[in-house]
Amino acid sequence: MSEHKPQASSGDADSLHAVNDSMLEGLGKLAEYFGFNKVMGQLYGALLLSPEPLSLDDLANALQKSKANVSVSMRTLEHMGVVREVWVRGERRKFYEAETDFWKIAINVLSSRELRELEHALQILQQNTQALRSAMPEMNEADRQLAQLYVSRIDRLGDFFRFAQLILTSILQRAAAGTFDVRKVTKVTLE
Repeated sequence: MSEHKPQASSGDADSLHAVNDSMLEGLGKLAEYFGFNKVMGQLYGALLLSPEPLSLDDLANALQKSKANVSVSMRTLEHMGVVREVWVRGERRKFYEAETDFWKIAINVLSSRELRELEHALQILQQNTQALRSAMPEMNEADRQLAQLYVSRIDRLGDFFRFAQLILTSILQRAAAGTFDVRKVTKVTLE
């Protein structure tokens, strides 16, 4: 019976390592999907799954990445509010922990990046339709019809982006005011 305990312990450790590796890989891929680098997702995952704050050296060793790469990515994550520096008694090195309020992370990312990207996209759409509208009188009939098709479809795309901007702004305003309750939204959605 005593022989069985070490095997269970080893199996449990193997399960923990497998889940850890899977989470780091999955969060790395998710970060890439959203336009960030893979290391950022992996760093967040390492911190999220760590019961203690980790130093840059700890993170570099855990991910087998250079300390410089880890440092640059951590600054970006810290700026986005995804991780935070914490003080560890008796240590002079910087230590970090993950933000575990996922709505806070989503709000930080949406407000700092997504709304800015939507605004930029809307500006490009508006510039293009204005350029087409001013050039249309000089175009031959076939080009003018094609330009009108472009304008019509770009305007529809702009309407969609403005709607997305309105929804994101509304969510961010309600979250900032403390009136956005995700449980109510998901309850309605799931029923």
